Amino acid sequence: MKTTTLATLTLALHICVAAASAQTVAKAEAPSWPRGPQAPAGAPNIVLVLLDDVGFGATSTFGGATATPELDRLARSGLRYNAFHVSALCSPTRAALLSGRTDHQIGFGTVADIAAPYPGYNAHWPKSAASIARVLRDNGYSTAAFGKWHNTPYEEISPDGPFERWPTGLGFDYFYGFLAGYDSQWSPRLYRGTVPADPPKSAEQGYHLTSDLVDDAVHWLRRHEAIAPQKPFFLYFAPGATHWPHHVPKDYIAKYRGKFDQGWDRLREETFARQKQLGVIPADAELTPRPAELPAWAELRPEQRALYARQMEVYSAFLEHTDHEVGRLLDTLRADGIADDTLVLYIAGDNGGSGEGGLDGRDVINADGSIPSTQERLKQAERFGEERFDNHYAAAWAWSSSTPFQWMKQAASHLGGSRDPLIVSWPARIADKGGLRTQFQHITDIAPTIYEAAGVKFPESVDGVRQIPLEGASFVKSFVDAAAPSSHPRQVFETVGNRGVYADGWWAGARHEPPWRLQRAAAPLGQHPWELYDLAHDFSQAHDLAAQRPEKLAELIALFETEAKRTQIYPILPERTPLPSPADGRDLFVYRAGADDIPSRIGPKLSGRAHRIVVDLVVPKGGADGVLLADGGDYGGFTLYVKDGLLQYDANSFGAITGHVASQARLPSGKLRVAFEFTPAPGAPPRGPNGPFPGAGKLFIGETLAGEGRIDNLVLSYNETLDLGRDGGAPVSPAYASPFPYAGEIESARVELR
Repeated sequence: MKTTTLATLTLALHICVAAASAQTVAKAEAPSWPRGPQAPAGAPNIVLVLLDDVGFGATSTFGGATATPELDRLARSGLRYNAFHVSALCSPTRAALLSGRTDHQIGFGTVADIAAPYPGYNAHWPKSAASIARVLRDNGYSTAAFGKWHNTPYEEISPDGPFERWPTGLGFDYFYGFLAGYDSQWSPRLYRGTVPADPPKSAEQGYHLTSDLVDDAVHWLRRHEAIAPQKPFFLYFAPGATHWPHHVPKDYIAKYRGKFDQGWDRLREETFARQKQLGVIPADAELTPRPAELPAWAELRPEQRALYARQMEVYSAFLEHTDHEVGRLLDTLRADGIADDTLVLYIAGDNGGSGEGGLDGRDVINADGSIPSTQERLKQAERFGEERFDNHYAAAWAWSSSTPFQWMKQAASHLGGSRDPLIVSWPARIADKGGLRTQFQHITDIAPTIYEAAGVKFPESVDGVRQIPLEGASFVKSFVDAAAPSSHPRQVFETVGNRGVYADGWWAGARHEPPWRLQRAAAPLGQHPWELYDLAHDFSQAHDLAAQRPEKLAELIALFETEAKRTQIYPILPERTPLPSPADGRDLFVYRAGADDIPSRIGPKLSGRAHRIVVDLVVPKGGADGVLLADGGDYGGFTLYVKDGLLQYDANSFGAITGHVASQARLPSGKLRVAFEFTPAPGAPPRGPNGPFPGAGKLFIGETLAGEGRIDNLVLSYNETLDLGRDGGAPVSPAYASPFPYAGEIESARVELR
C-alpha cells in the first residue's frame, strides 16, 4: 500500500513537473511574426532637395534676380547657411551627398559620362559606402528618390542591368526619374524602379518633367501615408533642373522679358547690393572682378546683347518654375499636417552656375555641328525653351549667378564653383526662424546630420562589408545654436584639375582651364599658380595672400597632397579611355519584338560608318504605318519608318534633318524584308566628333532598290534610346509624333556594321 502510494505520488510529481516544463516551453516558443526594422522613437520625416547648376547668387533668397518664393518661404521659417560647400560638379556632389564620404572615395571624382579606370574616377559606387537611403531603410524608414540620379556607370544603364548601383540597389525602395546627367524636360527617357517608363502625356498635352516628378512624389507620399503612416520617410527630390537644356513653359519666360537687358556686369552689382541688404553676405564683403576670359557687356554688339539677354530670361524662368514645383511638393506636407515633423534640407545647386554653354551659349546648332551667326540665332530666340532646342546660356551668366565669388561650376579652386545656398527647415525643432548660419559646412555633412536628427547610429558594416568611415560631421547643433563651431575644420576639393583646400578659415586654390575649353583634360597642370585666401576676413576671396603668406600657402598645399592621396584624388586628370559598353567588339545587333528602350550609348555606333539595317516584317492588307527602328531624338539619330505606305529613312543632326530617303512605291502586303544601306562618301574631309559624316543612303524592298539619296550627316543623341517598332521619347523626325508605333508586325531587325 505504502509502495503503491509512493509510486503514485512520484508519478504525479513527474507529471506536474512535465506539465510545468511544457507550459514554460510553450511560453518560450509562442509563435511570433517576423518584424522589420523599427525607426527610433520621434524620428522625423526627411525631405532632401537638390537643384542643379544654380549658383550662390541666382535665387531671390540669396540676392538673385530670379524669384524663388518657396525657397524664400522656407528660409523665413528655417535657417540660411551661407558657407555651405559642394563638389563643383554634379555626379561628385551627389555621390558625396548621399554617402557622407568624399566624391573620389565613391569613385566619382568626375561625372559618370567621362569616368576613367582608376578607383577615384571609375563611377563604381563601392559596397563599403552605404547610402543615406540604405542606412535609413535599415532603421525603419520608407525611402524614395525622384529626378536625376547620375551615379550609375553608363555601361550598367539598361533595362538588363545590373542594378546594384541604381537607386533601388543603393537603398531606395522607389525611384522615378532618369539616370543620365541631363534630359529633355519635354520628352525625357524615364525609369520607374528599373523598368523604362513613358511620360504620362506629351509636351503638346502640357507635360513637363519637373511637374511630373512632383506629381509622382505626391502620389508616393499619399500612398505611404495611407499604408504606413507610422513609418517615417526619406524623400530625395533632385529634379535635374536647372541643368541645360533650359526647357520651361512660355508663361514663365514672359515674366522675365527685359529683366536682363542691363547685362551680366550690372546684374552682378545689383545682386551684390541685394545680398548685403538681405544679410546673406557680410557688410564688409567685396565684389570680385570679372575674369579676363569673359567679355565685358559694354563691349558686345547690340545683337549679341539681345541674344544673351534672351538666354538668361529663359534660364531664370526655368529656375522660378523649378522652385514653384518644389513648393508644390512641400505644400503637400503642409496640407497633410506633417510639415512640423519633417526635416527639409533644400540645397540650391550642386555646383556654381554652369559655364559649359561656352562664351556664346548654345541654342541653335548647324547640322554639321558648327554655330550659326548671332543674327541667325536671334531669329529663333523666341523659341528658346521649346522641345527642339538644346539651349544653354553664355558662360558669363554663370559667373554672374555665382555672385560675389570668382568663377563658376567646375572651378573647385574657388567659391564660385563650390559654394551654394542651403536652407534647413524643421518647424518642430528650429526656433530661430529666418536665422543665418555662417559655419563652414560641406556636402558630406548632410548624411551625418540626417543620422543624428533621426537618432540613427551609422553602422560599422552593411551586408558583411566593413564601411568606409564618414568624412562629414553633423551640424545639428547649429539648428539651436548660431554660435556653434563648425563641425568641418578641413576639406579638399578637386574637379577636372581645379584644386582647392580649406583648413580652419584659410583656403588655397589652383584653377585649371575654364569649363568651356574641352581640351582642358589634355592641358598640363600648373599653368595657374596656387592662390591663398583668409576666409575669416575675406568672404568673397577678393584678396590673394599667396605672396604675403608663403608659409601658410605651403602648409595648405601639403595638406592637399596628404588628403588627396588618402581620398583617391590621384591621378589628377587621369587619362581617359573609352567607357566600356556591351556593344564593344560587336558588328551585328539583332532586335526582336520587345527590344525597345535600349540606351543609345550601348547600341551600334553608326556615325560615319558603313552599315546595313535589315527589317523582317509583315504588312497587313491595306498597309500599315509606323516606326520600324529608330535611335535618337530631337538632337540627333536615325529613323526607318513607314508613312503613307512608303518606306522612309531620316537622319537627324542637331535637330536638322540631314538626310531623307523614301521609296517610290508603297510596301506590298504580306511577309517582307526591307533594308537601308549607308555608304560613307569617299575622300570625305577630316571631321570632328560631330561630323560631318556624309554618304549615300539606299532603301531596298526585298532585293529591289526602292529609293536612294544623300545623307549629309548623322549624329547620335546618347541620352536617347533605340526602339524597335516605335520611337520612344522625342521623335527623331518631325514627320511624325512619337511614339508612332508600327501597326503591322515586326519579326526582327538587324544592324550590320561594315
